[in-house]
Amino acid sequence: MSMSEQPTRFGRIYPPDDAWLARQPSEPILDPDLPIIDPHHHLWDRPNHRYLLDEFLADVRTGHNVIATVFEECHSMYRASGADEMRSVGETEFVTGIAAMSASGLYGPTRVAAGIVGFADLTLGNRVEPVLEAHIRASGGRFRGVRYSTGWDASEVIGNSRTAAGPHVLQQPDFRAGLARLTALGLSFDAWFYHPQLDDVVELARAFPTTSIIICHVGGPLGYGPYAGKGEEVFATWKTKITELATCPNVVVKLGGMINRLAAYDYRALAAPVSSATLADYWRPYMETCIEQFGPERCMFESNFPVEKMGIGWVTLWNAFKRIAAGASAEEKLALFSGTARRVYRLD
Repeated sequence: MSMSEQPTRFGRIYPPDDAWLARQPSEPILDPDLPIIDPHHHLWDRPNHRYLLDEFLADVRTGHNVIATVFEECHSMYRASGADEMRSVGETEFVTGIAAMSASGLYGPTRVAAGIVGFADLTLGNRVEPVLEAHIRASGGRFRGVRYSTGWDASEVIGNSRTAAGPHVLQQPDFRAGLARLTALGLSFDAWFYHPQLDDVVELARAFPTTSIIICHVGGPLGYGPYAGKGEEVFATWKTKITELATCPNVVVKLGGMINRLAAYDYRALAAPVSSATLADYWRPYMETCIEQFGPERCMFESNFPVEKMGIGWVTLWNAFKRIAAGASAEEKLALFSGTARRVYRLD
């Protein structure tokens, strides 16, 4: 029996199906001692899904040596009142509390949310500075930067980012003024967009050479809606642009987050999750290209949990990453799994 008889709506987030995930064939942990810093996961309490510290640690404890993590903004626990532009500071306050719980040591050795990537409306331009300063004050020294999602496509099937007012937000003068304030405060920029928008990202990286730009989810290749059945064409377009982006030394890339947008296979139609070997085969062309072009010191594997948990369990996901990196040296593996994240997110 498959997870769902309904067609999968890629680009949308469903609560994970624990009963279906339990059908995942058991796998031994590959390279179990390799230290991991997960640079991209979420924490939330939504009407249909709770994923807070206990739920995240339940996944982490199933295997792999996760020593620390970076929380990524997800519109979680915003303030209910106050100035609109300041409400996102509530998310940083919430995650700082969870990070403090983790730092107590009472919940095990993994330091959850050692770094925090929050949200601030960069299109406020210069007026974003007090918002950024409020995040810094609220974070107990953990605030590292902002993700401003600009994923936009003309097709309604794709599902655009809530902050994507059109295809070219990154070109707007007010956004760039906000990015300049972010950079002046020593903070980094997490960029989330779709692969047809890569030209804008290249141009932005060249216009802001001192900004640390972190690309989410392998640069957003799309494989559903108008891109379904065009895998070779999408890959060729993406590879040309990602190779150009790799010439910008201020850019690094996260390897992961592809279940929902690349749509390489319909996980919801399967009786059980795929093996790590199968998953690695789906994602290897993209991830190997990034490692070849950026180098291991500018790439980092990410869980994107609990979003990826819609289609794969924790053990299998990280085993897949380790299979993709199997040909790397010990030093390169350290960079891919923890070193790049430690450096880019400035973790102790």
